[in-house]
Amino acid sequence: MNIKEELYKQCESYVNKRLQTVEETIASHQKSLQSETKSSAGDKHETGRAMLQLEMEKASQQLSGIAQMKEVLAKLKIEITSEVVCLGSVVETSTTNYFISISVGLLMVDNKKYFAISPSSPIGKLILGKKIGESFDFNGAKNTIKKIF
Repeated sequence: MNIKEELYKQCESYVNKRLQTVEETIASHQKSLQSETKSSAGDKHETGRAMLQLEMEKASQQLSGIAQMKEVLAKLKIEITSEVVCLGSVVETSTTNYFISISVGLLMVDNKKYFAISPSSPIGKLILGKKIGESFDFNGAKNTIKKIF
């Protein structure tokens, strides 16, 4: 399996784990909402329901973000290599390696570090459209693109 396929699979796994966690949270909150019964402490009951409602809203926003990540992953064409950095590119620079996909953070393949980043992230915006040999400055460090695949 090549590096790009492995990075893609790790991103997919990350999204699926997040989805599972959020779905479990939603199910737990729904169960809590259904089991809460009106007690003599009415205000306390209402506060508890409001808190659960807020948690449900937060979880639903997370679901929306996960759906966007799935859309981005669906657009990736990992079999295609380009001479310029684009969505789906693996970029090796003089300092760091990147996988232009979704914001996952650090991934490891064959004991080598890669950062899965979004094209709309600050570093993603800097390197999109660049070619091998081109340089860019990020956080005060000069980087040169060594390889794109």
